[in-house]
Amino acid sequence: MRSEFFRRSRALAAAILAISFTQPSVAEPTHGIAMYGDPALPPDFVSLPYANPDAPKGGRVVTGNVGGYDSLNPFTVKGTPPWQLRYLTHETLMGRSYDEPFTLYGLLAESVEAGPNREWVEFTLRPEARFSDGSPVTVEDVIWSYQTLGSKGHGRYRGVWSKIERIEATGPRSIRITFNAADRELALVAGLRPILKKSQWEGKDFANAGIEEVPIGSAPYVIESFEPGRNVVLRRNPDYWGKDLPLRRGTANFDEIRIEFYGDDTVLKEAFKGGAISYVREFNAEKWEAQYNFPAVTNGDIVKSEIPHQKPSGMTGFVFNTRRAPLDDIRVRDALIHAFNFEFINDKLTGGRQPRITSYFSNSELGMRPGPAEGRVKELLTPFAAALPAEVLTGYALPQGDGSVRNRANLRKARALLAEAGWQVDDAGVLTNETGEALELTVLLKQDGLIQQASAMMDIYARALERLGIKLTIQSTDQAQYDAREAEYDFDLAFFRRSISLSPGNEQLFYWGAEAADQPGGRNLMGMKSPAVEAMIDAMLQSQSREDFIAATRALDRVLTTGRYVIPIQQYAVGRIAHVKELKYPEDALPIYGDGVHFLPNVWWYEEE
Repeated sequence: MRSEFFRRSRALAAAILAISFTQPSVAEPTHGIAMYGDPALPPDFVSLPYANPDAPKGGRVVTGNVGGYDSLNPFTVKGTPPWQLRYLTHETLMGRSYDEPFTLYGLLAESVEAGPNREWVEFTLRPEARFSDGSPVTVEDVIWSYQTLGSKGHGRYRGVWSKIERIEATGPRSIRITFNAADRELALVAGLRPILKKSQWEGKDFANAGIEEVPIGSAPYVIESFEPGRNVVLRRNPDYWGKDLPLRRGTANFDEIRIEFYGDDTVLKEAFKGGAISYVREFNAEKWEAQYNFPAVTNGDIVKSEIPHQKPSGMTGFVFNTRRAPLDDIRVRDALIHAFNFEFINDKLTGGRQPRITSYFSNSELGMRPGPAEGRVKELLTPFAAALPAEVLTGYALPQGDGSVRNRANLRKARALLAEAGWQVDDAGVLTNETGEALELTVLLKQDGLIQQASAMMDIYARALERLGIKLTIQSTDQAQYDAREAEYDFDLAFFRRSISLSPGNEQLFYWGAEAADQPGGRNLMGMKSPAVEAMIDAMLQSQSREDFIAATRALDRVLTTGRYVIPIQQYAVGRIAHVKELKYPEDALPIYGDGVHFLPNVWWYEEE
């Protein structure tokens, strides 16, 4: 029965393919495009469902960043820009709705059209689209932006460029992009490349421009002023071209967004308490309960808002650099995960209020299921079983401690794994290999909102590793030093955070793909090179149904999790924002993606009571 079903399916597919070569395309320009199915919002939608179209305009919001900056160009590898810029100062052809897994609606483009199998995508620019200097956004700007970012820009833009066969003008306002790979997501990803002004960079070195050369964008905000390393001030453009677009109604409500920079998170939080900052995000549930009771909170001048979401957990923790021995040995990584006493650490630092991440896609339908792999998931994984840990098929769960400070059972398991890998404790109590080399590790941390929590975790972890004869050195650096070392993979362990959407796709290759492992400044920090991972991502990208897509993500989740590349810590299932009472948001219409730059500051507003 099974073979007959597939025989008929192949015959039907062949017939459809033949028709596609003999019949003209039936694609029509539309107002939006979804990864699967149709966009949820109709062509005449008024605003995004989580925005207030009647939100008042005005006011100022001040936010804080830890560290400094030495660039105002967020599109190149060189320098460290304020992370907010690429979201607030530049636009893309299509804009995303964060109340759907992955759906785009027209922004710079008024319509989108795709081939029958999404082998190409065509965008038609809005005639009214303008850069902040008043000049029109043209087809030439779009083509130049794709070419330049794809060849000279940050690594996040290069993966898609390698999958573009050609990009060409098909009319005075239309651009067609033809792909060289079977990948349904590319039609959407292509709509999310930032568009820059070509003429600004004529005769200039885009990749090495100085801080004074601020890229001209088309978004609601422009950089009004800046003091290097201290602050950046963004001003809402009163002549912004797209203020009446449905995608923009109720967004970009603040007249001014000011980004202040602080040396560490403690100073930033004190600045907030003193009224110098409008809001902070708190990642520690224990601190949220115990430390946000200062007078401004109790008298109502500061409001505590909790924003739930439906996203996968993603992965937060401490990543192993497998480019370095002995971290290239899965037994050593497994031992180090066993030695991390999460239950005790979580209780001590967060009061046990935040559950642990159990896999990269946990807390969602995309995550691997407990027990053995079954059905389509098993089919996808079986061809790679010989090169993968057995638990990929049999099932895997993170080791659990008893909550005590000693964590004896897990440390015994860790010793056994290390011994199996050739590491023994010598007479001086130091763990060494057969050549007498001691096992010493360095963990790299940066100064941001999670630094204190991560540092406290590593202090406890270092004491546990001492009992195994391992020395762990904790190195906390400023943002610039951290970025430079991370870009060159100069660490043994590092703090790690990867958010994952409800529709993961091509970015997964940037996170886990072999090509990204050797790319300076890449996101594949663990340095993994796994044919199984790339095959699972390929299956995701070629899925024709939501069901096949979910099976592929669950299979990918199994490969990543059982590879023991990261020591997972706690989930952040709720966004916690403390803010001045004048900052408002649509409390009864939260997006399924919860908090993020798409939420605060994008759809918040300032309102005096």
